[in-house]
Amino acid sequence: MRAEDPAQQSQPTLTELLRMRFKGVVDPIAAFLNRLGIAPNTLTFAGLIGNLIGAMFLSQGNFLVGGLIALAMGPLDALDGTMARLRGEASDFGAFVDSVTDRYIELIIYGGLLIHYLLQADAVWAGIVFVAAAGSVLVSYVKARAESLNFEAKWGILTRAERFLVLTPSLVLNIPKVGIAIVAILANITALQRIYVVRRQARQR
Repeated sequence: MRAEDPAQQSQPTLTELLRMRFKGVVDPIAAFLNRLGIAPNTLTFAGLIGNLIGAMFLSQGNFLVGGLIALAMGPLDALDGTMARLRGEASDFGAFVDSVTDRYIELIIYGGLLIHYLLQADAVWAGIVFVAAAGSVLVSYVKARAESLNFEAKWGILTRAERFLVLTPSLVLNIPKVGIAIVAILANITALQRIYVVRRQARQR
């Protein structure tokens, strides 16, 4: 049986709140795409390719175009899962593919930024981008590893939805260092938060 932190059982994540809040908008769009015969996986990989193109712009220092592309690709993450649910095709493997694709997308964006700062010979900010990418991956890894051991670790101050809402606007506004720095600090704090939560649950067993 999963040992949960009672103080957090009733607290939905921002991602869950957004899904509930915009369900009335996302569901009709997903249903329309289903009627067009578009497969959920097509949308998943379209998001991956779109972000790859956005990262190419970021690597060249075109933060506005790269940021706008990344911003435009964001809603696809909600649509593919909703399409699968409406089709009655939602599955554990589909959720697994979606989660893995999300990690690739994040790393692709950070990769574009990393290349940009390396081309600028800016080792400091290249390093900060690496720290932001590491923190983002660790947030997801800690959750996945915790769940594999029947713990709960989905909370924190900077989950994926928050990282998206911090980083992409900073790119569009041409202040990428602000978003990168915030993610570098808060993503790693979030990973530590989740480790602490798992430790508390382990002690309650």
